[in-house]
Amino acid sequence: MNIQIATLVGGAILFLVGIGAGYVIRQAIARQRKNSIEARLKKLIDDSKQEAKEILIDAKDKAVKIIDEAKQEEKEREAQLRKQEDRLQSREELLDKKFVSVDEKEKAVEEKIEKVRAIKAELEGMKEKVGVELERVAGMTRDDAKGELIKKIEQEGSDDLLARVRKQEQFGLEELERKAKNIITTIIQRLATSTASEVTTTTVNIPSDELKGKIIGREGRNIRALERAAGVEIIVDDTPGSIVISGFDPVRRHIAKNALEALILDGRIQPARIEEAVDKSRADIEKQIKQAAETASYEIGVFDLDPRLLSLLGRLKFRTSYGQNVLLHSIEMAHIAGMLAEELGADVNVAKRGALLHDIGKAVDHEVQGTHVEIGRRILEKFNADKRIIQAMQSHHEEYPYETVESVIVQVADAISASRPGARRDTVENYLKRLADLEAIANSFPGVEKSYAIQAGREIRIFVTPEKVSDMEARTMARDIANRVENELKYPGEIKVNVIRETRTIEFAR
Repeated sequence: MNIQIATLVGGAILFLVGIGAGYVIRQAIARQRKNSIEARLKKLIDDSKQEAKEILIDAKDKAVKIIDEAKQEEKEREAQLRKQEDRLQSREELLDKKFVSVDEKEKAVEEKIEKVRAIKAELEGMKEKVGVELERVAGMTRDDAKGELIKKIEQEGSDDLLARVRKQEQFGLEELERKAKNIITTIIQRLATSTASEVTTTTVNIPSDELKGKIIGREGRNIRALERAAGVEIIVDDTPGSIVISGFDPVRRHIAKNALEALILDGRIQPARIEEAVDKSRADIEKQIKQAAETASYEIGVFDLDPRLLSLLGRLKFRTSYGQNVLLHSIEMAHIAGMLAEELGADVNVAKRGALLHDIGKAVDHEVQGTHVEIGRRILEKFNADKRIIQAMQSHHEEYPYETVESVIVQVADAISASRPGARRDTVENYLKRLADLEAIANSFPGVEKSYAIQAGREIRIFVTPEKVSDMEARTMARDIANRVENELKYPGEIKVNVIRETRTIEFAR
């Protein structure tokens, strides 16, 4: 027991001794480390001070060097400035000398000018004296002498000048005529289109002759209804497989042909169906008119025409002039005018448009009073057409003076297109004009609903409104129309005036 206690006490003492020894050792190590760090810091401080001294010395050296360089540069600039001042001073001295010299020269020149003026005045005086002396010696004034000299020169050279002028004029006319013929010949060859005169009849093919009876109808009701609705004459003869539609107005003929073909396909031929077919055919013809105008403008290369102008232009497809189709004539003219304008350096667009629209008045000349040229001018002005186009189209019949080169070109193109062999027939045009005048006389009477010249102008059928014209008035109207035709028209043979008054009563059973 005592031994254990003694052991424990001894161990505790050793433990305490170890702690104390460790503390002492640790303190010694700490002091050693502290001395080492302080020595290092002291060294770093010494090194920094030494480096700062070196930097300061280097900076001082550089500053001294910069100051020296600046002083040297300043000296050089001062030397340059002194040189420039010396140069400027020398120039100023030179300019002063020149100014003095210029002043002296100006004075010398002024003196010379005064001397020249004096000499000139002296010469003028001498000249006047010489002139007076010459006039006294010659016995005539200066103007008289000048006139005599000019007169003598004119007499000597007038014959020669006149001969030369005539020669040049003749040569110029021959050369211009030759060039004009070459241009026109070339244009005609470039546009070699076929020509065909319009006829006044249209043939409709039928599948069998049995249909002729249905077309005529009971007691001729169907054929009379078709003739009245379309305004043409239907000729049903012994010719196999065909029926002839006769009429001077091509629009009516086409309307009748289309309606008749539709009725033949449908098979139901009766007055009510005939009127429906004619109305439908009339609407189709309006579409064809629009399409014809658009095709013509596309072919010519004119794409911005007013739609109302196009509708009038398309109607020319069914208008003829001396047997020549007016729309085809206008298209041909536009091509010719464009080529002529290109050859002559004129405005191609204006020439083409003026030629295409030159006969636009013929589309409504049977409805509006005036020549087709004047009507066409009013139409173009109404639709705000370019003034140059109006000037180009208005002179093609020489009713207006030629105001532009394009107006002459349009007139020449019209003459070329109309003078082609076979293009026009005067007799056909006169015949059609007679039929149109015949209808115009009938339509001028009040109460007339519509009238049609048929039988090649030997008969005119006039349909009156029953509510406005009585049976007795219809008889009187027929006599009055016949009298006007006798007095105003020239025609071979006789013309039958047929006034028709028809009353229809329609009721519906419901």
